Amino acid sequence: MAVSGDPLIIREVLAHPLRARLPTVQVTSQGDWPALEIVAVEIRTESGLTGIGEVLGRRGALGYAAFLQDALVPKLIGRSAHDRRALWSAMRNTLTGRLGGMLVECIAGVDIALWDLAGQAAGQPIWRLLGGVGRRAVDAYASSINWADDARVEAEVASARAKGFRQIKVKIGRPLPRAIARVKQVRRLVGDEVLLGVDTNWAYDADDALLLGKAMCDQGYWFFEEPLPPDDHAGYRRLAQHLPIRLAAGESDFTAADSAELVRDHVLGLIQPDVARSGGITETWRIAEHAALNGVNYAPHVGWSGGICSAASLHLAAAAESFLTFECMVFDNPLRQALTVPVQGDVAGLSAEGTLAVPDAPGLGVALAPDALDRFRITA
Repeated sequence: MAVSGDPLIIREVLAHPLRARLPTVQVTSQGDWPALEIVAVEIRTESGLTGIGEVLGRRGALGYAAFLQDALVPKLIGRSAHDRRALWSAMRNTLTGRLGGMLVECIAGVDIALWDLAGQAAGQPIWRLLGGVGRRAVDAYASSINWADDARVEAEVASARAKGFRQIKVKIGRPLPRAIARVKQVRRLVGDEVLLGVDTNWAYDADDALLLGKAMCDQGYWFFEEPLPPDDHAGYRRLAQHLPIRLAAGESDFTAADSAELVRDHVLGLIQPDVARSGGITETWRIAEHAALNGVNYAPHVGWSGGICSAASLHLAAAAESFLTFECMVFDNPLRQALTVPVQGDVAGLSAEGTLAVPDAPGLGVALAPDALDRFRITA
């Protein structure tokens, strides 16, 4: 129930489906990505403040936007943006059954915008509202070296090093012998002073992941991301028992409950929720807090998201006790580099020490760039 005089009464919620073609096609074990989609969310209040959020929605952004407008917006109009947890629950109860998928991704976009409004109303950045640890800059890794031919990989590694990165993630796919050769190639290229991680995007079963993981251990790799499908908990347990390497996962989970067991039992050494998928800042903060409680490190997944997700992820990284490293995307993505002003969490902001500064402005610290919605809007 809204309180009389509350400046954050929700007047209007808009969902904008957006698409941008990439200057360079990105290549993973799952295939080629020539274009990316997201949904940008605007929440306008009676007082005139507007908060913005982002829904992951990489494919089918038009459908995401329609679902958000039809199913979730009626739960929000006339309510106070201060009541984030109540609104989260109200949106979740729109559908019954297992909590996940499109519903939670849409909730994420609304929730990020609600936090943006709260920070603006309080005159404070979101990391301060979270009661963080005083972190003003975050370590960052270059993401990602594509699953491409050797020459392209060599050029991308050289570019990441030239930009000042001391941590790099490499995309790996099949076949296994080529994957093992890639692990060795990148280590040769960077020497021993660079921390290296691998992301296979579920390319393997437990048997082949074990073989690849052993090769990574021999080459001194830092973490092994999504070697298996997210629901193969038995497989992750097997890898954890046999590989002396930090297993990473979580970008494909939607809620704290999805990853709770693997975090609690220290099967994972790095949890990587994506704030634009995992229910926004409210639910992602639960995941980060659960990781800290269990001594597991947290690294926000940013991936192929837009500039709003990058900014929200920086605030979470600044505040989380068990934060380890920030995913800084090194390829050109208009939805990250032209959607907001200023741009946050982009390689252009990398310091000589390989760190990114934390935003100081109230809320997310970013606004939608003029004409960006019209430029990227999906109309058909």
